[in-house]
Amino acid sequence: METKFSNLNIKNCLYCNNPFTKELWCKECINSLEKLAENGNKEAMFNLTIHYGNGMEKNLEKAFYWYQKAAKNSLKDAMLNLAIHYEGEEETEMHFEKAFYWHQKAAEKDHIKAIINLAICYKNGKQTEKNIEKVFYCYLKVFILALRYENGEGKAKNLEKAFYWYQKAVENGNEEAMLILAMRYENGEGTEKNLEKAFYWYQKAAENGFITAMTYLAFCYKNGKVTEKNLEKTFYWYHKVAESGINEVMLILAIRYENGEGTEKNLEKAFYWYQKAAENGYTDTMFNLAICYKNGKGTEKNLEKAFYWYQKAAENGIKEAMLILALCYENGEGTEKNFEKAFYWFQKAAENGFIIAMSILAIYYIIGKGTEKNLEKAFYWYQKAAENGVKKVMFNVVNRYYNREGTEKNFEKAVYWYQKAAENGVKEAMINLAICYKNGEGTEKNLGEAFYWYQKAAEYGVKEAMINLAICYKNGEGTEKNLEKAFHWFQKVAENGIKEAMLILALCYENGEGTEKNLEKAFYWFQKAAENDYTDAMFNLAICYENGEGTEKNLEKAFYWYQKAAENGIKEAMTILAFYYENGKGTEKNLEKAFYWYQKAAKNGFNIAMSILIVYYEIGKGTEKNLEKAFYWYQIAAEYGDNEAMFNLANRYSTVEGSEKNLEKAFYWYQKAAENGVKEAMFSLAIRYNNGEGTDENLDKAFYWYQKAAENGHTDAMFSLAICYKNGKGTEKKLNEAFYWYLKAVENGHTVAMFNLAICYKNGNGSEKNLDKAFYWYQKSAENSIKEAMFSLAICYYNGEGTEKNLEKAFYWYQKAAEKDHIEAMNNLATCYDNGEGTEKNLEKAFYWYQKVAESNKVNPNTKVELCNECKQPYTDYQWCQQCYEVILKTLNSSSNLNNKFLEEWKYHYNCQKKSFSKFIQFFGITQDPNSLNYIVVMSYAKKGSLRKCLSDIIKFKWQDKLQLLKKIILGLKVIHESNLTHGERPEIIKNTPKCYVDLMKKCWDSNPANRPTIIMLENIISEWIECISDYYRINRDGNYKFDVPNIDNQLKDVMLEFVMANKSLSQEQVNPSITQSHPQAHYTSRKLAEILVQETQGFECVIED
Repeated sequence: METKFSNLNIKNCLYCNNPFTKELWCKECINSLEKLAENGNKEAMFNLTIHYGNGMEKNLEKAFYWYQKAAKNSLKDAMLNLAIHYEGEEETEMHFEKAFYWHQKAAEKDHIKAIINLAICYKNGKQTEKNIEKVFYCYLKVFILALRYENGEGKAKNLEKAFYWYQKAVENGNEEAMLILAMRYENGEGTEKNLEKAFYWYQKAAENGFITAMTYLAFCYKNGKVTEKNLEKTFYWYHKVAESGINEVMLILAIRYENGEGTEKNLEKAFYWYQKAAENGYTDTMFNLAICYKNGKGTEKNLEKAFYWYQKAAENGIKEAMLILALCYENGEGTEKNFEKAFYWFQKAAENGFIIAMSILAIYYIIGKGTEKNLEKAFYWYQKAAENGVKKVMFNVVNRYYNREGTEKNFEKAVYWYQKAAENGVKEAMINLAICYKNGEGTEKNLGEAFYWYQKAAEYGVKEAMINLAICYKNGEGTEKNLEKAFHWFQKVAENGIKEAMLILALCYENGEGTEKNLEKAFYWFQKAAENDYTDAMFNLAICYENGEGTEKNLEKAFYWYQKAAENGIKEAMTILAFYYENGKGTEKNLEKAFYWYQKAAKNGFNIAMSILIVYYEIGKGTEKNLEKAFYWYQIAAEYGDNEAMFNLANRYSTVEGSEKNLEKAFYWYQKAAENGVKEAMFSLAIRYNNGEGTDENLDKAFYWYQKAAENGHTDAMFSLAICYKNGKGTEKKLNEAFYWYLKAVENGHTVAMFNLAICYKNGNGSEKNLDKAFYWYQKSAENSIKEAMFSLAICYYNGEGTEKNLEKAFYWYQKAAEKDHIEAMNNLATCYDNGEGTEKNLEKAFYWYQKVAESNKVNPNTKVELCNECKQPYTDYQWCQQCYEVILKTLNSSSNLNNKFLEEWKYHYNCQKKSFSKFIQFFGITQDPNSLNYIVVMSYAKKGSLRKCLSDIIKFKWQDKLQLLKKIILGLKVIHESNLTHGERPEIIKNTPKCYVDLMKKCWDSNPANRPTIIMLENIISEWIECISDYYRINRDGNYKFDVPNIDNQLKDVMLEFVMANKSLSQEQVNPSITQSHPQAHYTSRKLAEILVQETQGFECVIED
């Protein structure tokens, strides 16, 4: 209720609720209110006061009259307003006594505003005498009312009002209200949370001597609650409370003196307060006081008094006191020794749950000490102790479960007791529990729990736990990966002498894992571990000495430690040791010992050693050559999962090297290697599917594996895949995809793909037509020795396609292609020489190239002019003029009388050389010595005298070079045979000659001429061999020899591999002089074919027909 009248703006009558204009009540209602008021209705009286005090018909006398009437009728709001009127309203006399009287009356009716006004009267001596006790009483009334609001007792619960009246209560120093107000500020109840104000009121209540507030304020300072932590102030307030006789706080104060918390350590004062509380009957301090007497802390040592207070505490239920009292009786400390009483108090302590007492009680029962021996009760108390956490007992129980001592083996129960013991601080149990969690033994696997217990055991100094904890941090097992913490624990263990940790620590320093990289420290720890006979460290130490990492380079010491590691079974060390013996590194070179250690490593399953051992067997290095054993190790390595070995094994099955040829097995291993990601095997597998080798032909699968190999970066597979897309082979024809894969192959340096890409750009296949790009890729391919590209590039220059017309460059590239036996290029080159296009006109060279084309049976040019090859001057009967050629004179001994037969043979020679002047020793004529009359042959000079004298060099040639020479010989023989002549020399077949070559030789020696190959057949066969072998070495130019030549049949592939293997053997062997020995039926002179055909007894001469 307000103290003054307020202006109300109401549109309806307050009484009847009917509309009105200016009055608060309508006339009818005013009359009704007056009648009700005169009949004693208090509410009507009060409403009339409002009407006459604030309404339009304002009449303060009537208002005062009805306030007085309502107050006398016990209406407390009217009482308060009447008091206010008496106190100071201008309309009535100043009458303090009556104002005080009505404040007092309203206050007695629990009018809170009146109570507060009354308290002000008492406080200020206004309207009455000053009286502080009554002020306190008034505010206490407000505090109690606030509690009612807070608890909803007699009033609706309202925390805001409760807070308000608490606030009012504290204004006159009510300590309880201060404490409660502080709590409300702390918790934000009835007001906003405000820790500063909470602290303020806690402090105010404490300063006013409120013990509860003091205690709580000490708690706040101790824990930093609502204020900063302050142990000195904590101590101060505990001291204040203790001086007030609170036993619990005396104990706390004693402990703070004992520990020096918030004050200087003072054992005498600690003893004083323990004693005060104990003498006040506080049980907990009795035990502490006994300890003081026992240990002489803060007082003189006195075992009798210690015993006295232990006994008092024990009798008051302190189980720790019971245990120590039992020990006093057991040991006779402060009293006479008495095992029966000791047993009694051990039993009391055990029955009160003191677990140490349980263990001791079990021992008393086992040995019958202070009681009769009783194993059942002993077991009972052991079990109780274990169940209550006695660690030694728990660990013993675990061991019994694990070792079946007195019970069945039970991993689950073992884990249970490991856990119990570990939780009670048994470090041995911690490490075992961690292992159980890690391995899922007796419990579910839980790496998080394993990590936790490794960490706990490590903190207790268990070395095994430290190293396992480090591993957890290193691998992120059961915790986040943390290399720094892993390093820390590895270092701790290493410093404790654990060699495994020394090695790992060395690796951390070596790799900079969890610490800065430091090769010197890495070397130090490798050495420490190696000196502790840790085999793996020996290997790493050897590496340090080998590379000079963390120490000076020392190959002898590296050899020493590799040898130590190898002798201790490290297969990698065996391999490196073998390498040292192989190369004389750190020791003398010894291929037999190298072979021995490679073999040891291979037998220990080391794939690299297997690969090297294979080579040793293949070439007879450090052991006898043995292809069967080489094949065996390929097989073993492949079965060990060596992908490269799988691929090589497949290659061996594809040939006859070290095993019988088996295309099915070759296919199997290609497939295994391909499925393991070997791109070369994928490519070879595709070829097998393409050609139906070792499996059914399957173009779809061939395409699939070409695609897989190409996607894995195999260049030739990219090219083959492009061909598949181009031709629609195994897939739909897609020129754009073909173009894409040509481009990919080109990006990887595939020279033939460059040529095909140029064709795509030229014809607009899979791409927009672009002559400039076509020219560019023709040029790139030509620069990589692709003769077809050379020819196409020459055409571009000749016609000005994709570049400016340039006859000189066209001539240059025609010449390059022609030199590579490109027939059309030869013809165009001859035309250039004939017409002087891009070069000077040169009829001799034109004739030369026309003749080359003619010899190929492709084109028959009409030659008109013959010029000397040297001076370019015209000639008549010879390809060179006599002035330009270096000749010799060969004297024919005893030849003064030569017959026509001899002269006819020279005629044959001359005719042959005219048909192909580039392939024969040139014969220019015959003259006669005037003195001896012997005939002299004029012929071209041969630098080494004869072919026979060149053989020592030729035998060293690779087979592809020998075949090139053979091809030229065949072309010469072709001319000889076209002249109806034959010439044969039948050499002995030398070692390591490819079987295909031997077979071809024997066909040429067949006694039946019809079975012998023609010269054309020979030329085609040798040309095909040369192309295939050249492609193989081009594809495998990186020296790994893993790739197959695409798009060749099995027979040609076998031929190719025979020549490849022959090349390998060639590099290992010396020249065998026997190869120059002649066959007994060899002929060295050219003869008429007719003469040979009639000599049927000599059927080994080679007769070759067109």
